[in-house]
Amino acid sequence: MVRPYAIKGRKRKKNKSERYDKDEDEEQNVGFVEEELEAGEDHSTQKKLKAGVTESDEEKAEEAAQELAGIPVNFSEQQQNDKNSAGVIFILEKASLEVAKVGKSYQLLNSEDHAHFLKKNNRNPAEYRPDISHQAILNILDSPLNKAGKLRALYVKTEKGVLIEIKPHVRIPRTFKRFAGIMLQLLQKLSISAVGKREKLLRVIKNPVTQYLPVNSRKIAGFSHSSEKLVDMHDYVATVDNDATLVFVVGAMAHGKIESDYIEDFISISGYPLSAAYCITRITNALERKHRIIRKKYAKFGLFDVELIFHLSFTFRKPENTLGLATSDL
Repeated sequence: MVRPYAIKGRKRKKNKSERYDKDEDEEQNVGFVEEELEAGEDHSTQKKLKAGVTESDEEKAEEAAQELAGIPVNFSEQQQNDKNSAGVIFILEKASLEVAKVGKSYQLLNSEDHAHFLKKNNRNPAEYRPDISHQAILNILDSPLNKAGKLRALYVKTEKGVLIEIKPHVRIPRTFKRFAGIMLQLLQKLSISAVGKREKLLRVIKNPVTQYLPVNSRKIAGFSHSSEKLVDMHDYVATVDNDATLVFVVGAMAHGKIESDYIEDFISISGYPLSAAYCITRITNALERKHRIIRKKYAKFGLFDVELIFHLSFTFRKPENTLGLATSDL
């Protein structure tokens, strides 16, 4: 059979002179790129020299870029004024802050998100509770005791023995997801700096914690109900001198006891089992009452004047009925 369509003309023969080695051409192109890069580097270095930028400035800029965003500084005037006076130090023991590689990324382990991973590795999910540390840290930093400048330091010791220092004027994120991200970066990079500053707000420090405590400080372990010495915190704190620095050690774990050699006194602040966050709340409330931090805004009047002003504000109101209530309240 004959093809219905025939190709007219002859095939074009390749010219032998057009053949070339592709490898040689690629090598030439690489050479041109290197020359352009060198020329660009020389041009950029000239610009830097004209602008007065050195290599040390570039390193500083890179370090500043590595700082974690979203950790602002909340440094009040009272914290600056009361920095050298006696105060209180908190130590959170046995905090569950452990990092592990889950899948393709490193994460802060917790019982809610990594229960399957923990069971697969023969670990008890109930022991991985970083949310306890998060709530305890927030209660300490949000207390009026800290805002009045009485908090000297906050230390967190993990169950693996890693010691972390948290500055009193740092603002920890409210959500647990962001807190987990910060703790993950802290345990990997060993420090987190303030936004736009060189100050390290969170950092991993060397053990033991006793080397950072004042010499004449009183170390107290506060339990909810496990200790036999049950005390009223208001009466217990009232017996301590105002010039003494108190160190309270609180457990940041779900179950268990604190066993440390440097603790001088083991007390129980309630006959009922309480969370670490509520134990800290009772301790801070007792210290705030001792230092009269709640009445600080009324210091210029005095207690009697405040009661008189409060009484007069209700006396000179609009017509009252026979029950002593204002007509607007009925």
